[in-house]
Amino acid sequence: MAEQDEAWVARLTPLAGIGVARLLGMPLGLDVWERHPGSLVVAAPESRLAELERRRLATVERWATLEQYQAQMAQRSTGNET
Repeated sequence: MAEQDEAWVARLTPLAGIGVARLLGMPLGLDVWERHPGSLVVAAPESRLAELERRRLATVERWATLEQYQAQMAQRSTGNET
């Protein structure tokens, strides 16, 4: 996968006037993992996250690439946390 379109696990916090429900109603192509009152946890390509920021729909807090996240979860499940 090209670095630009690398998938990320991220927290989206809608900007004022947008709201979580409105983000969920938009055809953004996000893989929503968790919904919270003021944010969403999603997996999405970098290009989608950048588009959300460009359109000023949400602030994006990138936690880890999907590959890094999966590796961390695999380590935790085997008890090999570092």
